[in-house]
Order: sequence, then C-alpha cells, then structure tokens
Amino acid sequence: MISDLGNLFDRVISIFSTYDIVGDTLDILFLAFLVYFVLKLFRDSRAITLARGLFVFAVAYALVNILEMKAAIYLFRIVLDNILVILVVIFVPEIRKALETLGNRRTWRSLAVALSRGSAAQKAMAYNEEVRRCVNSVCKAANDMSEKRIGALVVFEKNTPLGDVIEMGTRIDATVTSTMLENIFYPGAPLHDGAAIIRNNQLHAAGCILPLTSRNNDVAKDLGTRHRAAIGMSEQSDAMILVVSEETGAMSIAEGGMLLRNLTDGEVRETLLNFLQIGGEKHGN
Repeated sequence: MISDLGNLFDRVISIFSTYDIVGDTLDILFLAFLVYFVLKLFRDSRAITLARGLFVFAVAYALVNILEMKAAIYLFRIVLDNILVILVVIFVPEIRKALETLGNRRTWRSLAVALSRGSAAQKAMAYNEEVRRCVNSVCKAANDMSEKRIGALVVFEKNTPLGDVIEMGTRIDATVTSTMLENIFYPGAPLHDGAAIIRNNQLHAAGCILPLTSRNNDVAKDLGTRHRAAIGMSEQSDAMILVVSEETGAMSIAEGGMLLRNLTDGEVRETLLNFLQIGGEKHGN
C-alpha cells in the first residue's frame, strides 16, 4: 500500500517536473475557454440534443464491440469512416454561428469586461441592479396594458434553456423598456399574439409560441389561451411567466405549474425581484 502511494507520488512529481509554466498554462486555459465557448454556444439550441444522440451512438458502438456483434460493427464502421462529413452537415448552423461570434467585436468586448470586473459580490450587485431596471420596465408596461385591457405574455427564463421556444419566434436582443413591450403587445402588431422572452435581463425574442398545459380539468374554465400557455410553459421549465388578461386586465404569474391570479402591481414586482435576483435579497411592497 505504502509503495503504491510512493509510486503515485513519484508520477505526480514527474509530471510537474516537466510542466512548462507559460506554455502548458496557456494550453490549459485555451482548452478550457474553447470547451466553455462550445457549451455556451450549443446549450440553448438543438445541437445539445444531437450531442446527446452522439453520446448514445458512442455507447452503442462500445457495446457491440464488447459483444462482438460483427454485422453491427460493420455498419458502425461505415458511419465512423464518414463521421467528420456527417458532423459538419449536421452542425452547419452552429459552426456558422460560432465563426460569426468569434469575429464579432462584441464577443471580445464582453470577454474583456467580464475579466475586468471585480469580486463576486460586486458582480451580484451589478446584476441585481440590472434586474431591478428590467423588472421596473416590465411592471410599468404591464400596469399600462392592464389599464388599457391589452393582453400580454412575458416569460422570464432562468436555468432551463428555452432555445426551442425562441426559435419559433422573432429574435430581438434589445434592452427591456416599457415602450418596446407595449409596442410588441399592441393589438394588431405582428408579434402581439405570442410571448416575449426575457433572458439575462434582455428582451431576447417575441412572438414565441408556448406549449399549452395538458391539465385542462385542473385549470379554471374562465382562463383563456394566454393563461393556459403560461401554465404549460411553467410546467415544462423553471421559468416565471407574467400574464396580463385582455378581458379583465388582471395580472397573473405562473410558476411551477401554479398560477397566482389577480396580483397588484406591487405583488408582481416583489415576486419577479425575488425570483430573478441573486444573493438572497428579498423585497416587499
């Protein structure tokens, strides 16, 4: 036992004795950045589903080799011989997006800002300030639309990526303002029937179609399509959805398959702040 530990220690020492502080450190940092970049790029697209399929393919290939299934091995090898071409064809949109992102000045500017920021506490404070600005804009728009009996559906993405929902709408990528939200949901506007998606305090997309709840027997009969879509979205993700009723002007919030109805402006603001802010801050009316 002691000799095994000694051999392990000698191996560790031998690894670090040949470690190039500059070259190897840069190599590790580059690979870490590359992996992070690829995962961030694919996380909210269909590519992540395809990646899971490739993982299942690899596991199946390992099993057929272990079991020596000759016909299956032959078929797998035909696919593997052309795997590079297949991957390029499958991931063409993601590869194009990656190259465009790398060539975009905003990517490098954002990276520089992230590296130059201070402590985690300072980042949390800056983020929470953005949350307050975003929530205040949404609440102002919701209150105005409530008074005018204009229907609205606003989704606040959290940890569950909503890439598939976003793909069905129109990408906007703009700062959240009450004026923009009111223009989006104005009756007759091209995107007013869909949902607006807010990601990282930005208006990411609008005109998105949400899945309806399947619990029709458990939902109040007086609720319309917007409320059923809000409940359905909250059942399939950890997002919070704000609904403004077109018929009554009442404001409601859906989360975790539950719908909080007839909320005041202050209750909506408090609920959204507690949901979005980090660091354990709580806000009252």
